[in-house]
Formats: sequence, C-alpha cells, structure tokens
Amino acid sequence: MAYDSNAEENRQQKVTVSAPANPDKPSASGGGGGGFTFDKDKIDGIIKKWTDLQAELKKDYRDANLMANVKAPGKEFASGDWEKLANPSGKAFLEQNQKMQDYVKNYIDQLTAAKQKIATNEAETQASLNKHKAV
Repeated sequence: MAYDSNAEENRQQKVTVSAPANPDKPSASGGGGGGFTFDKDKIDGIIKKWTDLQAELKKDYRDANLMANVKAPGKEFASGDWEKLANPSGKAFLEQNQKMQDYVKNYIDQLTAAKQKIATNEAETQASLNKHKAV
C-alpha cells in the first residue's frame, strides 16, 4: 500500500477540540460539552482570544470581591438594609465569575494540548516521510 502524504496533510489541516463540560448542566452523554473544529493555523489566535477573556474575568473577579463585601455607608437601618441586599448579589456574581474562569482555563488547556498534538503529529509525519524517501 502506497503512503499518501496528501491525505495525511489534509487530515492535519483541521483541529477538533471539545468544549469543557459545564458542571452545572450534566448532559445525557456524560457531561461533555460541545466541540469546535477549526484550521490548525488559527489555533494561536483562538488561544489568544480565550487568554484575553481569562484576563478580563480576573479583572471582573477583583471588582466582584468589592461588590460581595460592601459595607453599609452609615449605621442607620436604611444603610443596613442596603448592605444586606447588595452582598448576596455580589457573592452570586463572584461565584459565577469563578465558574467561568474555571471553564475558560480548562478550554485554554484543551486548546494548548491540541496545539501540542498538532506539533507532535507533524513531527511524526515528517519523520515518516523522511524514512520513506530514504528507502
């Protein structure tokens, strides 16, 4: 059987990455998320976009900490009521932000692993081509 380098090259032009599972929404298929397929030459740009999102989420987390720990401006009942209403919202936002940060980190890890797999496959393919050329 002849080795078809074009078929191997075409197979390596696409990368498929599964989205991390959402722990709040278990699925019938075992909790896995969706997935994406994209050209291998675009993976660095995609990783950058997710890394930028991660940085924004971290900034939002610092702001959420302030919202979750707000103090009453005064000692009268109205200020106390305001604090009691504000803190639960801030804490809910803080919790949701942390879940999103975890999701984004997991996805960046998967994208990085996919990129490494591409590099490994390309190195193996090149080694195989060199071996076949030598014969």
